[in-house]
Amino acid sequence: MVDLRVPNSISIQSHKGIYEARFAPDLLNDPSVLLEGEPHFIVDSNIARLYAKQLHNVLSHPNVILVDATEQNKSLESASRIITELVAQKTRRNHHLVAIGGGIIQDLVCFIASTLLRGVSWQLVPTTLLAQADSCIGSKSSINVGDAKNIVGTFYPPTKIFIDQNFLRTLHQNEIRSGIGEILKVHAIDSAESFNKVASSLDSLTHDLDALQPFIYSALTIKKRYIEVDEFDEGVRNIFNFGHSFGHAIESATNYGVPHGVAITMGMDVACQIATSRELLPISESNRMRAALKRNYLPLANVQIPFDASMNALLKDKKNSTTELGLILPVGQEANIEKVMVPPNDEFVEQFRIALGALAQ
Repeated sequence: MVDLRVPNSISIQSHKGIYEARFAPDLLNDPSVLLEGEPHFIVDSNIARLYAKQLHNVLSHPNVILVDATEQNKSLESASRIITELVAQKTRRNHHLVAIGGGIIQDLVCFIASTLLRGVSWQLVPTTLLAQADSCIGSKSSINVGDAKNIVGTFYPPTKIFIDQNFLRTLHQNEIRSGIGEILKVHAIDSAESFNKVASSLDSLTHDLDALQPFIYSALTIKKRYIEVDEFDEGVRNIFNFGHSFGHAIESATNYGVPHGVAITMGMDVACQIATSRELLPISESNRMRAALKRNYLPLANVQIPFDASMNALLKDKKNSTTELGLILPVGQEANIEKVMVPPNDEFVEQFRIALGALAQ
């Protein structure tokens, strides 16, 4: 159920203790809290450009590293370059890193913090809707190696998260829809009722940033319930990969021509179709979910998705076993999100081909 109340913060229990996601609507006006202690800032170069005036005191700090937030930079090579700069800054274990940016900056800094000097603390300022509503909590870092997406990573929570919705005001509509895709995912995991609540609000969410805040909060509270019982993604937390196996395949096949959360929205649509084809999901439930998903991704669906490249990427997904695909699918009358092992046989290949082809219809 969507909780429309928004308190000041959410506390999350992790293996390293409790950390807090704090709603900080005045952070851009006064970022002095970020300057406390011994910080080393890793900042999305685009954020540095857009908010040069508001973040002047941060950006003029001697320990600032600017990073282009591209999928290509979410790599071991990029992490190594940043670590080299941090070493040159004489980073010590009693210092901390501060990530200011979206999911790519978060992944890099989380990974670096967990390995540099065998672990330094870090803080996060998420600047995209996707990061604020989903990835900012959960402790995960994910790094690409070659054409294998998110194949290397760690679990290492930040000590503090500062969420200022004002960063969202400069986001392109594509990035808003990307974040809404993940909000739809989280609420689908919670219940059909929660998903329908988001679906009925889609028009306002894409055009009214103030309408987003209750859904950011409810998405985080839903995710909190799962990550606190399965922090290391060994069981029930797997279902937060709903849409991701197919979505990552779409990203890879299009050379990241589709924003991440939009690709995940498409991936959820494919998952609904696959589940119905395999008689796991009633067609009525599939239609209900797909109607909302299409409203979010169709404005951005004018991209060719090569099937062979998509299939090859799907076969490399880290949730797979030696012989089967590990798919997260909606199942049953309530469209419960579950992990289903599926052999990549001719029947599945044809189901996947048809589902991909139906995305733009």
